Amino acid sequence: MNTSEILATLTQQCVQMWVENDTLNIRSPKGILTPDIQAEIVARKPEIMAFLRQGNVAINSHSVSLDYDLSLQTIGRLIGEVGDKLNPECKQPIIDPRLMAQRLTVTFRPVPNRYKNEEILRFREELKLKLHSYGVKVLPWRQATTEFRYEINIPFFHWKKSIKTRVVKSGINAVIDVDRPPSLISRVKKFVAEKLYQIYSRFIVKEQKISVTRIAQLIGWAEDCAAKYIEDPTNTQVIVLTELNNDFVNSEIPYQQKIKIGLNTLIRTFSEIVIGVSSSRFSILNMNLSDSVFSLNEIDSFVLNSLIPKVYVPILPLPLSKFQIEQFESQQSNYAQKLVSLGKKLAETNLFPSGSKLSEVIKRKSYRDIVNVIVNGRTGVSYGFVAYAEPPHYVGKIEITDREWKNLYPIEGFSIDEVRQNSIGRRYLKTKIGKEYRFKQIPDIWILSARSGSNKTNLSLESDIVRIGLTERLLLQLPQGVDPQVVDIKPSYDVYVMLGIALSTALYAPNLMRNGLPMIHFHGYPKFEWFQVNEYYAGVDNPSVPCGTYESGVFNFLGIYNLVNQQGGNIALASLIEPDHGTNIIASDLEYLVERVKIGCNKREIELGGKHFASLKSVNREQRTGNA
Repeated sequence: MNTSEILATLTQQCVQMWVENDTLNIRSPKGILTPDIQAEIVARKPEIMAFLRQGNVAINSHSVSLDYDLSLQTIGRLIGEVGDKLNPECKQPIIDPRLMAQRLTVTFRPVPNRYKNEEILRFREELKLKLHSYGVKVLPWRQATTEFRYEINIPFFHWKKSIKTRVVKSGINAVIDVDRPPSLISRVKKFVAEKLYQIYSRFIVKEQKISVTRIAQLIGWAEDCAAKYIEDPTNTQVIVLTELNNDFVNSEIPYQQKIKIGLNTLIRTFSEIVIGVSSSRFSILNMNLSDSVFSLNEIDSFVLNSLIPKVYVPILPLPLSKFQIEQFESQQSNYAQKLVSLGKKLAETNLFPSGSKLSEVIKRKSYRDIVNVIVNGRTGVSYGFVAYAEPPHYVGKIEITDREWKNLYPIEGFSIDEVRQNSIGRRYLKTKIGKEYRFKQIPDIWILSARSGSNKTNLSLESDIVRIGLTERLLLQLPQGVDPQVVDIKPSYDVYVMLGIALSTALYAPNLMRNGLPMIHFHGYPKFEWFQVNEYYAGVDNPSVPCGTYESGVFNFLGIYNLVNQQGGNIALASLIEPDHGTNIIASDLEYLVERVKIGCNKREIELGGKHFASLKSVNREQRTGNA
């Protein structure tokens, strides 16, 4: 392995390495650094130090702020990511896109011989070069695929067919294809395949769940899309290059119309990401339904900050297996009632378009079944969330002295320099606010949130609200009397974002959360002129990781941390920007948040879509230039 591969492997195993004062520093969980690995590090020490120094330069030249005192591993564990069976230590968050790139492998599907769109062909070649230049491994199609043979057997018709093809190996992160207009023959084949699948699903397996691989086998012979050639659709994303849809990137077209345009584009191409290309600009579309558009000379920044993060962290809901499931009496919760009120008061802003049922948008049953399997059984998608965090829950001293900190005990999985616990198991965090170290109790966090797919502006207190807890693990409380097997009630994709914001606010801006914390997220942005005194924003220059990832939770945690260290604790309202996704807004008071958002919408200083993102970006650029 080369140096970058060694470091990537060690990072995935939660080994931290950095250079300070010409010394190579290493922090590792027990048992990872075997004698062989230690010998390899010693032998490659000059190369590793040079690589890390180069990486630090790259990171510092990028916009991701590394001016914080906690390790990313600790932040990730604090907001709920505690690892899995394969790696119980942690899942190390990677937030620098250059490091993301070094962990990615992609391939380009060969274009048809008669393909004539020169603009897309030129963009395709440029994209390949840029990905390679940032360290993404670009494998030739033949090397990225393997021969695969399967047999279709439809017992009802006694029809058998042996299919031989090549499929993209499961270790490939993405396959990049071009949009191929269907021919008459391909339309007929798809129709036949779909009818056979419907018969098979209804009469043979009797509507039982079918694996993605099996569905692909049954319909794949009739398809002419990259999804047909994927060994494991849950591991490999499909990226399709197509002609730019001018309506989708038109800021004057209502976002409600763009939802159907975007979903139908993704479904028609059966892809997770669609890049629209024209002679002068291009766009990127995924399930976040961002209408971001770029000029051709922005391809460098686009590949690094937009495309690579989306490939590295695909949109996936947090599986229910992450939670301990309980119940609560939603009608007895004061904060559940406040959440219902928050949603209703925001109805007139039109920032929360109703969700779209997958069954209504995806007409083909085979496609619908594949999507439902991939998104963990969800039947709908919605855009935006409303949530209400309860005041943080403490037991004992909220803050302790340096002397008391030194008498605390270590916690398995955490650095003893960052997190310790007392005799009754309450955890304390050593953190830096300004120039002063503080030792704060890590509170229990509880958030009332609208369920995924609900109407955010007309919530049912009895069936639309879930209660999410963050203690030493993740808890999910469903309304009492609601059976999740009968009612589609699942948490929002943005659980990590909510938890990251709430925990960071409790630690660094407790006055903002003293009486609870209303939170909203919508797929648009405020204009720079909208902000008033003691209202701040952060995150404009972050890599555009999608929702549903705990990397997005880490960025929002750091957003609050950075605002407090830059502006102080007197924050009336904070806006946490997520590029290619939308905006999170929090405030100490429900009425204040609602009033400010309504004013912004009435003045058209807050709108759905990416219309106002450029104003925030340009101000950030000017501020950096001025500071320089």
